This record gives sequence, C-alpha cells and structure tokens, in this order.
Amino acid sequence: MKTVDEFLRRGVASKILKAILAEAEHRSYRKVSLETGSDDAFIPAILLYEKYGFCECDPFADYVFDPYSKFYEKVL
Repeated sequence: MKTVDEFLRRGVASKILKAILAEAEHRSYRKVSLETGSDDAFIPAILLYEKYGFCECDPFADYVFDPYSKFYEKVL
C-alpha cells in the first residue's frame, strides 16, 4: 500500500484498509491475506498491517518464499 506523498500521515491508508476489512466481513470472509515487500520502504505498510491485526504467515495461493516478499493474514 503506497500513499502519495502529499497525503502521507493523514490516515488514507488506514481508511482504505478499514474499508477492505469491513467489506470482507460483510461478505463473511473468514480470512484476509496479503503480500507486501520486505525492504525498508515497506516498513510503514507492515506496521499498518500489524496495527490492524495482521500476522506474518507462509506464502499462499501461487506465491513462494522469496527474499523480496512478506506474507500476512488476518482471521476475521
């Protein structure tokens, strides 16, 4: 998740993530999974996901372990 510089630290990413999670719950999903990058540029996104209860997990779907990706899931 990347926010345009002019909107950084205004809660845009949190609002988007909350909307995604609300829709997932509305659809009765049991889990939300995501893949993100692993280098320092992704630290703000990782911290956001962890703040909203995502936990690191193994690759899912067609993903495989690689040094450039991290995988997260949140049980709803």
